[in-house]
Amino acid sequence: MENNLRGMFQLMARRFGLLSERCCETCCGDRLTVMQSHVLFEIKRRHNPSIQDVANALGMDVTTFSRQAKTLAEKGLIKKTPAPSDNRIQILSLTPEGAALEQSVDEQVNETLRQLLSHLSDFERESVIRSIGLLNDAMQKSNLCCIPPK
Repeated sequence: MENNLRGMFQLMARRFGLLSERCCETCCGDRLTVMQSHVLFEIKRRHNPSIQDVANALGMDVTTFSRQAKTLAEKGLIKKTPAPSDNRIQILSLTPEGAALEQSVDEQVNETLRQLLSHLSDFERESVIRSIGLLNDAMQKSNLCCIPPK
């Protein structure tokens, strides 16, 4: 298994990427890219984060991320507001339209994942979900590979 571990992760990451892409196309058409759906997800998850916070969470350079944020603001999906403590810091929030779109993507992805996991027994499904949680926890604690590049 050790020899095939990287291959398993590569394949799973690729398949999840395709699944996310399909879900975005299904619910949003050409209104939202997969990366933009990740941005909306992080803004919702972090509740009014700064541009820097979301860029760091996504492992993106702030300049590159700022272009994504600008596009989403122009689409009316997010709002940028200066931080009360420092006008140089922009706080991001979802607009009602952005929140609805993020919810639609979330529902679509979760339904697809439920369908995929339905091919497993209850024990297998619980084991997979628990294992993913354990792996995410371990990755969060790691200082070797899981910190976004600068």
